[in-house]
Amino acid sequence: ATWSFVPAHFRKHVHMRETVACRCGGHVITAPAPERWSEKTRYDASFVAHLIVSKCLMSTPLYRLEADFKRLGIPILRTTLNDLFRRGAQKLMPLREPLIARIRAEEIVHADETPFKLTTQKSKAFIWAFVGRSLTAYEFALSRGGEVAVDVLGDSKGIIVCDDYRGYDPITGLGGRTRAGCLAHARRKFFEANKDGVPEAEHALGIIGVMYSVEHEATRREANGGDHRLALRTEFSRPLFAELLRVCRTIKRAHGPKTLLARAATYTIKNRKELALALRDARIPLDNNRAENAERIIALGRKNFLFVQSEEAGKELALLYSLVVSCDRLGKNPVTYLTDVLRRIDRTPRDRLEDLLPDRWEPPVMPPPPA
Repeated sequence: ATWSFVPAHFRKHVHMRETVACRCGGHVITAPAPERWSEKTRYDASFVAHLIVSKCLMSTPLYRLEADFKRLGIPILRTTLNDLFRRGAQKLMPLREPLIARIRAEEIVHADETPFKLTTQKSKAFIWAFVGRSLTAYEFALSRGGEVAVDVLGDSKGIIVCDDYRGYDPITGLGGRTRAGCLAHARRKFFEANKDGVPEAEHALGIIGVMYSVEHEATRREANGGDHRLALRTEFSRPLFAELLRVCRTIKRAHGPKTLLARAATYTIKNRKELALALRDARIPLDNNRAENAERIIALGRKNFLFVQSEEAGKELALLYSLVVSCDRLGKNPVTYLTDVLRRIDRTPRDRLEDLLPDRWEPPVMPPPPA
């Protein structure tokens, strides 16, 4: 067996609408036009879905897509591509409210934020990521202030897993969510301090490595059924974390406060309550890598297409990222999903929009061929 590559291509659909008239000439009827996802456009929903996925999931800037389409024999201006991209986002914007509501209802939410350039202001804008069990919601904001997290999560109950950035304090101040820490951040600081092979840093890294080995073993055992994670954490990870804190206190006494090693130890001791929360609750992971990974695709897009030109464009981009990344997490084809939702969203009642979110969406069932 051999594999061959079939180049991508465009397909032009020409619809012939029949017009009929009665013999008396008093009545003329024309067949209805096919339904379109948007008025006054020659491009189908599948084209816009491919455009959105190429830019958001594959981080391909529009000028490269313009060149690709030209090589395929269909010259499309970059301004047209940008217009279609934004029209698609605006069509899907009603899904933002039910998406945020679903994230707010999650018991455990991972959160992180990363800068993104906005050309209309000198200071940096930010894209925040809020990650639940199956859905990811991105939020574009003009600042890194704590009001963003409050707007998304409100006074909802549960756990928020994040780093030690003080912008998440307003959430915990509302009394609804408890803050859990990120062991990966602590490990990163010891790793940076270990560039010259410092024994104390290697000792701390070794302890953290064994704690992650416990997590891998728990995952392996739970694959065969049963809840083993909390028992393993109680038996092994708690004593390991106590040893890590002892090592950190020794480091603080032996090294100056401005050294990288002392800063790593201070970070761990300062956040010990948040880091230890996972050792008492098996549902909470040791780190915030789920949100950190969600921000990587934003960083790649920031490198490739650099900026957004308005706050509205940033919010539209955040919503499209939310939908395609959620599809990718769920193993659903984002092009098929967006093509179907763009066509259906205008016919869907407002109280049923939640059914169009990636985790509840099901591909349309094709009718059987005629006998």
